[in-house]
Amino acid sequence: MKILITGGAGFIGSAVIRHIVENTKDSVINLDKLTYAGNLESLKLVENDSRYIFEQVDICNRAELDRVFNSHKPNAVMHLAAESHVDRSITGPAEFIQTNIVGTYNLLEAAREYWNTLNDDDKKSFRFHHISTDEVYGDLPHPDEQEGELPLFTEGTSYAPSSPYSASKASSDHLVRAWLRTYGFPTIVTNCSNNYGPYHFPEKLIPLVILNALEGKDLPIYGKGDQIRDWLYVEDHARALYKVVTEGVVGETYNIGGHNEKQNIEVVQTICSILDTLVPKATKYADQITYVTDRPGHDRRYAIDSSKMSKELNWEPVETFETGLRKTIEWYLSNQQWCKNVQDGSYQRERLGEL
Repeated sequence: MKILITGGAGFIGSAVIRHIVENTKDSVINLDKLTYAGNLESLKLVENDSRYIFEQVDICNRAELDRVFNSHKPNAVMHLAAESHVDRSITGPAEFIQTNIVGTYNLLEAAREYWNTLNDDDKKSFRFHHISTDEVYGDLPHPDEQEGELPLFTEGTSYAPSSPYSASKASSDHLVRAWLRTYGFPTIVTNCSNNYGPYHFPEKLIPLVILNALEGKDLPIYGKGDQIRDWLYVEDHARALYKVVTEGVVGETYNIGGHNEKQNIEVVQTICSILDTLVPKATKYADQITYVTDRPGHDRRYAIDSSKMSKELNWEPVETFETGLRKTIEWYLSNQQWCKNVQDGSYQRERLGEL
């Protein structure tokens, strides 16, 4: 196969590309605008492979999308390009509307026009795989609010997005499904839980805490830190996404989770505990934890039921939270130069998203 991957220089996209190039015989066209969160250094391991091609293109540029489709003639699209940081969406929602909604519309139309030129066999095998988030579902009951067994997000959970980010992703999900229903365009949607792992831009919780801890800075926790997330190691997610684009059924939705529900404060305390072992110092890293005003509209709990992925596509996460987090911390300790390079001066791990 030849797979067009949008947002391939980002955190999840680069993991998908590394997985495909290193573990399959397929070719990849990486289409990325290279915003602050996209970095080609994340693809150093594969950049010289003959099966990897890079195109610096904005998905909002329809003419360039048409050129890429006509030039490279992909067999499938994996659409990961998106603005994805909730805090940034609170203070600057316009970019999220433009990229996540308008950009997805442009990509759908460029892909559909290309698809219409294919012969019947190629049309039948073509896939447009849209990668989304569990945040489109809103939030779930928290253990503080409900006794007994707590519900999980399933593929049939109703949408109830809380932030400009999740609303823009919900909108893009609806567009993708509408293109299937109206035009017969062969789409698949996946919704994933919180990813973590190597090459993660340090605006997100886990890399932010690791780097702040090493520099002796505060480790800020929103509210009481009791928000619960299901954590998924990014390389497990990459394997799942490849399974979906190659084996998934057109029109289906697949939820991908890590089976690791953790409170934010637990995550931070675990990072501190691992750092106490790997990089010991006179005081405990947990002494740097501070509590700050909560994020506006902060969802309290996400948790994914990924049994459909297990039953239908034979996928399960390999990493536990403990093994994946240790690998992640060890990677950051060994790749300090990457961390310095991706922070270009415009972002110094300051808090974003305050009203």
